[in-house]
Amino acid sequence: MVSKPPRLSRSGTRWKALKPFRRPTRIPLRYPGGGAVHPIFLTSPRIKTNVANFKSSGAKRMTPSDGPQEMNAIEDSQRRALVGLGNAVSAYLIWGLSPIYFKTLKTVPAFEILMHRIVWSFLLLLPFLFVYGRWNEFVSVFRQGRRLGALLMTTLLVGFNWFLFIWAINSDHVLQASLGYYINPLVNVLLGVVLLGERLRPAQIVAVLLAGVAVLNLTVSVGEVPWVSLGLAFSFSGYGLIRKVAPVSSMVGLAVETFLLTIPAIGYLVYANRLGSGAFLRVGFSTDVLLMNTALVTAVPVILFTRGARRLHFSTIGFLQYLAPTCTFFLAVFLWKEPLESARLWTFVMIWMALAIYSLDSVRYYRRQTTPRPRMS
Repeated sequence: MVSKPPRLSRSGTRWKALKPFRRPTRIPLRYPGGGAVHPIFLTSPRIKTNVANFKSSGAKRMTPSDGPQEMNAIEDSQRRALVGLGNAVSAYLIWGLSPIYFKTLKTVPAFEILMHRIVWSFLLLLPFLFVYGRWNEFVSVFRQGRRLGALLMTTLLVGFNWFLFIWAINSDHVLQASLGYYINPLVNVLLGVVLLGERLRPAQIVAVLLAGVAVLNLTVSVGEVPWVSLGLAFSFSGYGLIRKVAPVSSMVGLAVETFLLTIPAIGYLVYANRLGSGAFLRVGFSTDVLLMNTALVTAVPVILFTRGARRLHFSTIGFLQYLAPTCTFFLAVFLWKEPLESARLWTFVMIWMALAIYSLDSVRYYRRQTTPRPRMS
């Protein structure tokens, strides 16, 4: 029997026998930090070089048994991201719609609402410290003078911020409250430069200058400094800046802050009750329930935000933070019909432009910092 001659192919100027056809080899690889499975087919020298570079960056060859585990990990990661997104959105919606709640307490003085908010918030957070295993961390704060001193400063700042926000809502300055939390990220950048010596990127400089022009425009046009907006923005920015020095979780930090204010708050409420000027147990049952539930408006969004921030990227949180002041803005304009003159409108437009520049620059910078660079062989 005569065998067939092998097929020939021309390679350059020489003829050689072709090897029998073989399917491309599938090599599933895994990113160094985990992630999706990428089937890479070795079909050309260029792809072979890319695979070599990819593997030199820390990738691992997966065994067949690793595939289902990796897919389960991807599904778990996606599920965690969705849960985190739901938690974060819920937190910002509660913060943004909270003016509706405080408006129902308009007959109660803002300072008395603040005192109830502090006391009931601590009582609500206390069992959560045990449920989430944070009690030891809570107690350890009082053994470390530096952290306790930092939290004492944040206590004063958050107390002032809460009082000013409640007063602004019940005094029909909801638009100024919204503006304050819009400019808060830009004030963070400014404090970072002044106090921490951070250097600004060109886009950040443009955003901060545009926000300054917006505030100056409102001051000149209306004839008064938007002190409510500036007070809310600077107090909250200072709060966040100092909290970086005190490395405690959000729940424990809030529990310590409310605890430090609980004793003077109880003293004030008892004194006001004896004078007959306190609203609790005097105005009506519905008012008592609303005062007690200020704890829910305070603690629940903090817990939701903490759970959400752990599961989301920094850039996602950066965009979601504008959800709260946007809700407050719409409430002020469409529900309570606060006047929005052309000067105020242009101020908001310039602030929105500054935030758009700042946010896009932050996303680009974040992606450059987190994108791994493959090593070239």
